[in-house]
Amino acid sequence: MYAIIETGGKQVKVTEGQEVYIEKMNADADESVTFDNVLLIGGDDVKVGSPYVDGASVTAKVEKHGRQKKINVFKYKPKKNYQRKQGHRQPYTKVVIDQING
Repeated sequence: MYAIIETGGKQVKVTEGQEVYIEKMNADADESVTFDNVLLIGGDDVKVGSPYVDGASVTAKVEKHGRQKKINVFKYKPKKNYQRKQGHRQPYTKVVIDQING
């Protein structure tokens, strides 16, 4: 059984027991969170929401917070002596999917 949930402005396909890296959430480590925005539940019986499946939810446990690997953003304009270098590290939350209800 799998589900497609919406979190952090993105859609993520999850299964039970899977570790997922999502956009940072306001939840402490070892805390249980519930995702109510379930778009689809798949398996033997497929349920498609419009836009969300009624009464469906996905529960997960927050494992840790962190920041991804650094990316460098470099802008320049040739022959104009213009250069800008900037780095960025995107924060994330690692969750483990416990149960798909629906």
